[in-house]
Amino acid sequence: MSEDQQIDKALCRDCGHRPRVSASRCPACGSPRLVSHPELDQLSIAHIDCDAFYASIEKRDNPALQDVPVIVGGGQRGVVSTCCYIARIYGVRSAMPMFKALEACPDAVVIRPNMEKYSKAGKEIRERMRALTPLVEPLSIDEAFLDLTGTERLHQATPAETLARFIRGIEADMGISASVGLAPNKFLAKLASDLEKPRGFSVIGAAEAKTVLAAMPVGRIWGVGKVFQRKLEKDGIRTIGQLQTMEAADLARKYGTIGLRLATLSHGADDRSVKPQRGAKSVSSETTFRTDISNLETLRPILRNLSEKVSARLKKSDLAGRGITLKLKTADFKTITRARHFADPTQLADKIYAAGDALLENEADGRRFRLIGIGVSDLESPDRADPEDLLDQSAERRKNAELAVDKLRDKFGDSAVELGLTLAARSADKPRKS
Repeated sequence: MSEDQQIDKALCRDCGHRPRVSASRCPACGSPRLVSHPELDQLSIAHIDCDAFYASIEKRDNPALQDVPVIVGGGQRGVVSTCCYIARIYGVRSAMPMFKALEACPDAVVIRPNMEKYSKAGKEIRERMRALTPLVEPLSIDEAFLDLTGTERLHQATPAETLARFIRGIEADMGISASVGLAPNKFLAKLASDLEKPRGFSVIGAAEAKTVLAAMPVGRIWGVGKVFQRKLEKDGIRTIGQLQTMEAADLARKYGTIGLRLATLSHGADDRSVKPQRGAKSVSSETTFRTDISNLETLRPILRNLSEKVSARLKKSDLAGRGITLKLKTADFKTITRARHFADPTQLADKIYAAGDALLENEADGRRFRLIGIGVSDLESPDRADPEDLLDQSAERRKNAELAVDKLRDKFGDSAVELGLTLAARSADKPRKS
């Protein structure tokens, strides 16, 4: 093949030019932000993750914050929701207690989360993604998988070129930057998007996957949380490369179904498809009483029972949500809705009930109610749901207890384990006879 016939495998992220791989800067615009890879034009599975999303929006809306450390958080949890990259230089991290964050970075500007504003920006980005491909699978308000297979004719560009154009567009139009991971599957794409942040564009190809993965810690594998990572390390398994040398059958015997997943993902294989979530926008449960109820202590166990139903549906559907909505209908058929938002998504009955109960307490002022309901909205993947609360050690115990109850109910039925609070709901939580 002659030099003129060689296919360029490099791309300038700033102007879209396709220089030769050997170039250190783009000959068209002079930018050093080139991405090159032998498989660049063959890959079509992407993970897009906005950079420090909440903090970026706050800096966009207040230019005076551009060059100062910004922490988004506080509130009831008293922890960091996210922070800008300047604050991260000082050691500030998500989920860090606020007092520790301010010890590390005392000059930081702290801003309470504005979930309504962040959600609006997230929805606009999501719609822009869907203009690229119908195969968009949201993971959270600020990240998603995309499958751009077969979109070359539509966009007159390779998936890599389309993605670079998309990132330039949201940065120019919305003032929000993002990082891209491009790979042959979802697991590798998500890993790639974390390799070069912020404003990154990283590629992991099929040919190099095992080599790239080998030196990474086992915690980088999807589904391996801190607790399971500690268990693997206790068993002497610290790197993905160690898993690559082990037989799938041995891993399955030792760790069950997750052992099989470890064996597959450690070799860079992942057959999960990108699944667009265009189904339910919320998950809810409600009940109409046989007789109207005004007493808060009578309403509480019913609300707890409904929260458990919503939680079970979320877990079964592999979803979590940030929005909690309480619904009440008065004796004279007036509908009341009250809502709040979490900084982190949840699928736990404990958190759903606690939020709903706080809203209910403000409304139970003696009025008689004929209906109560609880719902979870702003649905997304549960990957980031219910992080450890460093300020409330009992929250982690309650979470583990709830998950243990879930396992018992899966095995022996829903009535196998019932809380004292929900037992009280049996007589009241029945439909009104028509």
